Amino acid sequence: MVGIDFSKGVFMYHVVLVEPEIPQNTGNIARTCEATNTRLHLVRPLGFNIDDKSVRRAGLDYWQYVDLEVHDSLEAFIRDYEDHRWFLATTHGGKKYTDVEYKDGDMILFGRETKGLPKDFIQEHREGAVRIPMSEQTRLRSLNLSNSVNIILFEALRQNGFPGLQ
Repeated sequence: MVGIDFSKGVFMYHVVLVEPEIPQNTGNIARTCEATNTRLHLVRPLGFNIDDKSVRRAGLDYWQYVDLEVHDSLEAFIRDYEDHRWFLATTHGGKKYTDVEYKDGDMILFGRETKGLPKDFIQEHREGAVRIPMSEQTRLRSLNLSNSVNIILFEALRQNGFPGLQ
């Protein structure tokens, strides 16, 4: 995919979708990433083909401009980005997403819509596990994936003065 040349010093975050299943969520997230100079990482297996009309429809005409990187597995992603700081968005996070001070280059990982991130992976990286507060009385497992990405990504951008955005 053709994207923004981030080598020119543009402040950047990374949104990482681990095994996303719903193409409309991924398309909406791709649109947000394009609008915020955020790199989108998709970790296989994917529950859809990224050429599907539904992904393109949700991403509208911006899909071709998204700075996209696709990884063959979570292990491959880890090898490629082990030197970055990661935050794992999970309902099992020990701290709220607002308790973190986000920095340039941070990676925010989100799991599958139906199962989230692997439990052993969360346990191994629990110091970076964050959650979005929800009512104790709710019968929901979690919020919608694209909503969750927006909530956490825009907090990171807000903390840093919305760098590169107008």
